[in-house]
Amino acid sequence: MRHFLSELDLSADEFRRIIARGAEFRREHESGRDDTIAERGPTERGPTERGPALLPRRTLGMIFEKSSTRTRVSFETAMTQLGGHAIYLSPNDTQIGRGEPIEDTARVLSEMVDVISVRTFSHASLERFAAASRVPVINALTDLLHPCQLLADMQTFLERAGDIAGRRVAWIGDGNNMCNSYINTASLLGFELRIACPDGHEPDAAALARAGGSARRVASPEEACRGADLVVTDVWASMGQESEQAAREKAFAGYRVDGRLMQETAEGALFMHCLPAHRGEEVDADVIDGPLSVVWQEAGNRLHAQKALIEFLIG
Repeated sequence: MRHFLSELDLSADEFRRIIARGAEFRREHESGRDDTIAERGPTERGPTERGPALLPRRTLGMIFEKSSTRTRVSFETAMTQLGGHAIYLSPNDTQIGRGEPIEDTARVLSEMVDVISVRTFSHASLERFAAASRVPVINALTDLLHPCQLLADMQTFLERAGDIAGRRVAWIGDGNNMCNSYINTASLLGFELRIACPDGHEPDAAALARAGGSARRVASPEEACRGADLVVTDVWASMGQESEQAAREKAFAGYRVDGRLMQETAEGALFMHCLPAHRGEEVDADVIDGPLSVVWQEAGNRLHAQKALIEFLIG
């Protein structure tokens, strides 16, 4: 039984196999074939013929303490396309909101469902939940990490530019959960991560130390983007930080990804953003809506990468 709480819960080979499988799911989806890829039997099915479901009668329990668009829709759709079922649980739908210990909720749910995704604030609470669960637990986002997004991002890079090993990635902006996940993935997959963030908004120190030479903070966004094959950013004020918006706008002045910064990158560089985006703040409209942006493919790959992850954990 495996959990996926961090990118580092996978080996480099497992991570690459999951994103390659996600790319396979996407190709099947775009070709008009059934989204479930199973044994086709002695003859190849036609383009509209449906094969057997991969995960029939399997159920995903989804606990959400933070609101979501992409995460909820992608997980629910993933289970439907795999032949299973998903149950959405908001804070008002569970006894956690009424004071039940996290461990008790984990024990009860893991008697009833086959896999659980949790989108919450505290990473420590997620770890306590997973420790008590008898089924795989997926980190659907915490304040520390967002590993499912990294599966989608790395799948997108694979589809557009090949293996990311040996390439250069620029992170511009807040050293938040997404930045921490990029740090973990840099050491896992062997790319160079350059981080440009204002003082006081650095990423997790333990993650940086663990990554060694794979990830480092640099002096400016220009230095981070110089020769980069991929540029990534996120909102300046994440969920729960809305009261800091004005102060953060001041601190992050000069950290907007614009056309000038993208000119520093390598030829064929890509731009990614996990969304939602604030045009005119962390990124200019002509970048996110321009030819270097792959954010819509990136968003769509949440579905396909998570299908591959669920199959890996319980298939």
